[in-house]
Amino acid sequence: MNTSFFGELLQTISERGRALIERARERRGVDSTRSETLLELCEDLLSGRGEASGVALAREILTRYAELTTGPRIAFFEALSHRFGTDPDRLKAAIAAWQSDPCDETAAELHAASEPRRQELFRRLNLAPGGTKALVRMREQLTDALAHRDDGLRAVDADFVHLFSSWFNRGFLVLRHIDWSTPATVLEKIIRYEAVHEIRDWDELRRRTDGPDRRCYAFFHPALVDEPLIFVEVALTRDIPGAIAPILSPQRDAVEPDKMRTAAFYSISNCQRGLAGVSFGNFLIKQVVEEISRELPRLSTFVTLSPVPGFAAWLKRERAEPASPALSVSDRAALAALDEAGWWRDAEAAERVKDPLMRAAAWYFLNARTPRGTPVDAVARFHLGNGARLERINWLADTSDKAMAQAHGLMVNYLYDLDDIEKNHEAYAEQRIVVAANAVQRLVRAPVELVPAVR
Repeated sequence: MNTSFFGELLQTISERGRALIERARERRGVDSTRSETLLELCEDLLSGRGEASGVALAREILTRYAELTTGPRIAFFEALSHRFGTDPDRLKAAIAAWQSDPCDETAAELHAASEPRRQELFRRLNLAPGGTKALVRMREQLTDALAHRDDGLRAVDADFVHLFSSWFNRGFLVLRHIDWSTPATVLEKIIRYEAVHEIRDWDELRRRTDGPDRRCYAFFHPALVDEPLIFVEVALTRDIPGAIAPILSPQRDAVEPDKMRTAAFYSISNCQRGLAGVSFGNFLIKQVVEEISRELPRLSTFVTLSPVPGFAAWLKRERAEPASPALSVSDRAALAALDEAGWWRDAEAAERVKDPLMRAAAWYFLNARTPRGTPVDAVARFHLGNGARLERINWLADTSDKAMAQAHGLMVNYLYDLDDIEKNHEAYAEQRIVVAANAVQRLVRAPVELVPAVR
């Protein structure tokens, strides 16, 4: 059964369910146009048992929700938080029952009672035609609301993440090769969703997807037919690339097939803001590696050329901290040149900055941690979690305005060694170990003259 057929089936069920609901309302003498509020419809959906009427109700709820403006939409999110949370009476009874008789049956009831009602509401809304896409959009709008207020909305967001983590795990994702024959609706979205290196026009898209030394792969979910979730752009090269400009240059010479030895993943973009923070599982890149290897068995090296979007902000904070363990007295003095506009265009200033900046970057990757003990760099978390090794830090690899502002021009190679991917992943997942090449580790092994702590 293909996705299109299933969608048409849900549409038919929804229309028949809609007729059942209308007849029931007529028998009660209720105006069927706008008789019930959105929240009342949600209560009806949760209390109903018939699947046909449930699909129709879910469709009506999502249709009405889509018509809401910002204020009423936030009020709806607040109602989801306060009105559709856990039933306290049921939870108290379940706790008491488990305490008096701790068995599988009472434990199951305790588990069910502790679940907020809105999770079941989301499951039932997902039955509507296009329900998954509508819920992803709903979560995107909730994320926007969270940027300005909380009011209990984080609990609603956590429920979305909990459900989406099940609905979008890697077992449901389908990998597709994207090329010039891919439907235009998908190609347009590749242009729109590119988040690392902007695709300016269709000619540039064609160079990235259709050249003999270029590949593009995207992951899709059966419920979002033409909506890529994440896509990967690949350059097939002879050696490990250390800069992005030669890869993106329109005047580049294509590498001959018999000289291709390296697959470089130079852009990885998440497409759905409503799925931010939802893990699609580990080893996504390994799946792409295996796909390329089947087509091009000559390839022996698989690396990324990755941005470092949080490095400049982190370094600015460390430079403002008098006793930062990441910076020596001499390095701190040399890095003052970073405050000069266009410092990288001045050969003398660039040479003065290079070594201390590279040492600071190595410290950033190997030692800087979030309160949860994970690397502060989000790109690093993704690749380390996928089993990569931090291979090389590249000096002035991207001198675009964006890269200079975010990373002082640095880019990083993560190496995917097929023999070590699982081992590296386990080291990171279990102990948060950053597996790094010796060249990176040596950058922070030199004696460091620390600034005395201020007392």
